[in-house]
Order: sequence, then C-alpha cells, then structure tokens
Amino acid sequence: MAKSNAFTVAKLKSLPAGKHCDGQGLWFHKRADGGAQWVFRFQLWGRQREMGLGSFKNVSLAEARRKADWARQQVQADTDPVKQRRLTRQQSSGHDGRLEQLSWAAFEKHKGNLKHSGGDGRWISPLRLHLLPKLGKMPIVKIDQDDIAHALAPIWYEKPVTAKKAMSRLRTVFRYARAKGFLVNRAVIEEAVIILGENRKLAKPSLALPWSDVPAFYASLSDDDPTQLALRLLILTGVRADSVNNMQRGQIRGPIWEIPPLHVKGRVDSAHGFDVPLSREALHVIELANAHERNGYLFPNAKGGPLNKMAMRNYLVENDIPARPHGFRTSLRTWLSDQSECPFEIAEACIGHVRKGDAAIDAYNRTTYIMKRAPYMNAWAAFVTGISEQSVNVALTGSVVRPSCQNNKRT
Repeated sequence: MAKSNAFTVAKLKSLPAGKHCDGQGLWFHKRADGGAQWVFRFQLWGRQREMGLGSFKNVSLAEARRKADWARQQVQADTDPVKQRRLTRQQSSGHDGRLEQLSWAAFEKHKGNLKHSGGDGRWISPLRLHLLPKLGKMPIVKIDQDDIAHALAPIWYEKPVTAKKAMSRLRTVFRYARAKGFLVNRAVIEEAVIILGENRKLAKPSLALPWSDVPAFYASLSDDDPTQLALRLLILTGVRADSVNNMQRGQIRGPIWEIPPLHVKGRVDSAHGFDVPLSREALHVIELANAHERNGYLFPNAKGGPLNKMAMRNYLVENDIPARPHGFRTSLRTWLSDQSECPFEIAEACIGHVRKGDAAIDAYNRTTYIMKRAPYMNAWAAFVTGISEQSVNVALTGSVVRPSCQNNKRT
C-alpha cells in the first residue's frame, strides 16, 4: 500500500506524466502538457469508483488531502461521496429544489428552442395551471408517482392533450433538475402514467365546415374588416392561423407568400419556412388588406401588432359558425380528396404537412411541390368564389402557369 502523504509541493512539480498515489486513495494525474488533476479512488458497494477533486492549478496539495479525507469519511459511513457532494452543493447554492422554482429555471433554459422564445406562455401553461398549484412547493426529489397522478387526475380523461403536454413538460423539468445535481427519480413520471391508466380518449378534431358549405360562408365575409379578410385568406391558402395573424407585407414575393420559420409549426430549430402559391383571389384579398396595414402587419390589431390569435375564432363563435379557423384546413384537404385527383403527397403539401418517412430519403427529397400545388390551390379558390382562375391551368393536368401579379383583379 502506498504510504500516506507521499508528496510535497516541490515533488509534485517534478513528477513525470502519469498517475501517482499520495496515499489513502488520493491520486495525482499528471498530463504530458503539465496540467494535472486530483482524483480520489474508492470502493463502495462492490464497485471501484473515482471522484474528481479539481485541478492542480485550482486545488492545492493540502486542500486535495482535506477533500480526500472528507470523501473517505463518507465511504466509511456507507455513503456515496459523489452524491453527497452534489447535495451539499445544492444546499449551499440557495436553490431549495422546489418544483416551481425548477420549472421556471428549466423554462428559461429551454425557451431559446421555442417560438417567440416562449413568450406566448404555451410551453409553461400546462405546468402552471395543472401541476404547480398542487406540487409547486414540494422539493422535486420528494415528488413521487402518486403525487403526479393525483395532480393530473382531473384532466387525464377530460383534457387528454393538455395532460400529455403537462407530462412532457414535467419530463423536461426532471431532466433539468437531474443535470443540476438533484437526485430525482425520473421513472416516477412513467409510473404515474401507469397509475392514471391508458388514455384512449381521442382529442376532438377542430370543428370544420363541410367543403360544400365553404363558398356560402366565404361570400358572407366583409371586404373591409381585418378579421374577416384574415379568414378569407386563411380559407384560400389552407395555412395555420398563426401564419395569417402575423402576415407582413414583406413576406409577399410576387405570387408567392414566403412564411418565415417562426410562424411555421415546429420547434424553432427544426421548422423551415413555407412558401404558399397565391391564387388571383388570394392576391385580391391581400390588396384589400393593404389598406389596413400597420407596422408591416396586413391584419393588425388595434395597437398595430399582429391580429389577436383569438380574433378569427371569436368571430366564428359570435356568428354561430360551426367551425374553427384550423378546421378550414380540413375543408380544403377533404375537397382535394373528394373533388380532384390530387396525389396524396401534394395534397398534404397543400396544407403544409411535412412528410415523415425514411430519414435518408427525406434528407435529399426536400421539395415542397410548390409548382404542383399551384393549380390545385387556384382550383380551390375558383370553387370557393365561383370565379374562374384564368391565370393558371385549372384542369389539374400538372401544367402550371404562375399567377400574374399585374392581373389579379377578380372577373
């Protein structure tokens, strides 16, 4: 056995590269470049372990011996010194490890990956509304499966989508807490799911008008109200409401609407922009919207910002229309299936659905079928308005003529 306190400071500096024992489990690992680390080796519960004590530059010989003495005492007390050091650091950091505190900290670290940097509150709200009121004051290390199950039981079957999001957010918080050194048991989340039971209740799809009823509703919409103009463009293009709400004049490039990644569904680091071919009727609606433009937004709210995300929905509710903004995507997609010979992939591309197949194939096939989408979108506009779209071939033969920006008046 190596003798205890074998080194002096002078001797440490003269040692060659390699691993050298000071005694009683304290080792000095010296690199060829002159740098060195202190390591404490110990055996606990039948396993040989190592615990880093810091660099020679930052930890003196005397301090390394004190740290090794402390770690040795933990081992003698049948305690893992690595875990105990982690707990000690948590206690001294002033971070008490409450779920609420860690949830907001995890959100701050995660929001760079979120659209609008999480400013719309959509990421944190499932936690804030359904978990933090009951569990927020609890230390995260003491939260078990029964606690989680009890908190989510009221919405598990009534609001399955929200409950699923709450579980997903909680997993993120637990991963963050683990990375910060809290000894959380992430398995309790999956065990809570088992306690709650398999939820086979399907989320209700968005209310949608039958495609045959869309022309009559479209005809009822005003030419001079931003919300109603937004609904008209939403119907004509099949995009999501967020894209329309945030539409800006600078996104229009001739007959193409270039939606930026920020307003396309998906994580901010994975979503791509989406180009939408504009029919003559869509260009006409945009011309009408130009009269309302403020701060670049074609459909502004009263303060000049983007249209409120509830504006179109509220209009439908207030006028007893059995549909929701997202449902018009269903109307378009069903019409494409029922009334055209549109290939499946192009029909999906018309509503911005991303193909998910073989990863290797998808890496090379990045087409959005914009030229092939154009005639179908023009045919949809012709159906909705009852007005022939003369600027494109609407026979759906695959031959596409780009709509003309100079000739976009309705006939």
